[in-house]
Amino acid sequence: MEALAEKPLPAAPPGAARRDAPAVLTLGFGAAVAMWALGYVGRLPGLLELPPSVLALGFVAVLLAAGALAGRALGRVLPGALAGAVAGAINVLIIASVARGSPLAIPGSIAAGALLGAVGAAAARRPGAAPLPATTWTGRFARVAVAATLLLLAVGGLVTSHAAGLDVPDWPNTFGSNMFLFPLERMTGGIYYEHAHRLFGALVGLTTVTFAGLVLATDDRRWTKGLALLAVVLVVTQGVLGGLRVTGRPTLSLAAEDLSPQLWLAVAHGILGQLFFALLVVLAAATSVTWRQAPPPAPRASGETDLDLGAWFVAAVVVQLVLGALLRHYKIDPTWHVCMAVVVVTLGGFAGVRAWGLYPDLPVLRRAGLALAHLVALQLLLGIGALVVTTMERPEGTRVAWHAPIATAHQTTGAVILGCAVLLRIWFGRLVAREPAA
Repeated sequence: MEALAEKPLPAAPPGAARRDAPAVLTLGFGAAVAMWALGYVGRLPGLLELPPSVLALGFVAVLLAAGALAGRALGRVLPGALAGAVAGAINVLIIASVARGSPLAIPGSIAAGALLGAVGAAAARRPGAAPLPATTWTGRFARVAVAATLLLLAVGGLVTSHAAGLDVPDWPNTFGSNMFLFPLERMTGGIYYEHAHRLFGALVGLTTVTFAGLVLATDDRRWTKGLALLAVVLVVTQGVLGGLRVTGRPTLSLAAEDLSPQLWLAVAHGILGQLFFALLVVLAAATSVTWRQAPPPAPRASGETDLDLGAWFVAAVVVQLVLGALLRHYKIDPTWHVCMAVVVVTLGGFAGVRAWGLYPDLPVLRRAGLALAHLVALQLLLGIGALVVTTMERPEGTRVAWHAPIATAHQTTGAVILGCAVLLRIWFGRLVAREPAA
């Protein structure tokens, strides 16, 4: 990575339709992810449970915003309408459960998205806006994929925190029904957490496959194409692991008495999910304009120390990730996890502060270092809170009311720290070189 040299950004492909496709997909998928996040949080059992009319207004606002971004970036109404249509098509994965049997559900969702996207684009369009290269939109789509995956990790964390991993006893069906047609009104309690986790997994899978297609179509580097294809393999593997965790063996449907859930697969599922997230972070950095236009790595007096420190920090976070997964699922002695937390906090603090303070001419490293320092401090507080709520005395079979939010926030912040650690290390490799030996 240190010796990697990048080529200039390729020119935008000819033809308006082909040129606009990455932008349309980025804005469409971005709107869908935002709408899914709003819908999930807005209907969390025992939390908000917003009325459908309020959620509908939020969805309309998101689609209008996506259209407005298309109008400002591309200067025309059609890309806004297409972005809205893409979001509407993705939302069919949920709307089919709301309007089962209605022949207008699918075309209605797409048409409504297209109409709202067009309205937003018409209101905000700037005629004559200079189009951005396709590679620029591919980098932005990568950020959408990262956001969708982080959301999935948080949703999965709530499943574990609420012990709801087996509340839906079959897979890929949901109580014998196609998971995309399972009635939303039956999503209550633990079923809400587990079934929503499966739906978000489908969203991330679709997003990953689309992103890989954009990389193959717009990127001229073999290694980024290879990583994008690896991401597709990992997301498919992750989905299968999640299903086998419930059923115990490959099958399309099993009776309840034939199921044999595997706890070790839950551990593997949790670990692979965070490694997949880290891979998407790498791709998001590598497909960014800043990465492509950065100069070759320059020798620095501090380069050797920071390159090695960054690598050791990533390794420590991965070890801590494994220990955390074992603690959440197998309830192992937390001593090892606590001791490793000291190592992670120490290495992360040093790596973050050095990146922030020693490279004033490299804003990417400064921002990543400052973010890492804050994340490590936040994670330390969340870890103490999680330890308190899991060890404090309470009646048998009961939980502290705020156990799930704290434990899930702790796990999700750990994933963000892993992503930030990997991000810092690869940016060091992209911008900083070791000084030649004397």
